[in-house]
Amino acid sequence: MDTGSKDKILSGDSSRLATAEQRIRQLGIMLPAPPEPFGIYAEAVQTGNLLFLTGMLPTEGREAKFVGRVGAELDVEAGRAAARLAALNGLAVAKQHLGSLDQVKRIVRLGVAVATSGDVRNQPKVADGASELLQDVFGKDKNPCRLVYGVASLPLGTSVELEIIFEIAG
Repeated sequence: MDTGSKDKILSGDSSRLATAEQRIRQLGIMLPAPPEPFGIYAEAVQTGNLLFLTGMLPTEGREAKFVGRVGAELDVEAGRAAARLAALNGLAVAKQHLGSLDQVKRIVRLGVAVATSGDVRNQPKVADGASELLQDVFGKDKNPCRLVYGVASLPLGTSVELEIIFEIAG
């Protein structure tokens, strides 16, 4: 195994890169139960070979985590943890919809809204909490384009909300 890069984790036969499902196991990642909607909407919608996820929040069960704004109630590290938790929820929803994360061909887009106060300018560092997890699971070659922006508030008072679009195997 190449310890220099997490995206080079090999499969059991060492002949090819590990699949997303294998990487999750190798990294010891436990996906949470997929979150239930907090309103009237679908958690995931597939059209053609694209899977669109609803805004993913940092929640556990029906409880919001990381409530507050980066730069006021929370620091950047808490924001990164919130983004990672929201990404875990996104993976759980995608797996529920697809049956296996190995169906993901690539991540097309990652949108990251960060609730901030004042003149906070380190939203990209917060967003990296989600980007790093997705790269660990899918590999660097499947990194998405990304849009990161600061907002005044987010649903349930959370600090981060993710939009994820996957290309899936047809």
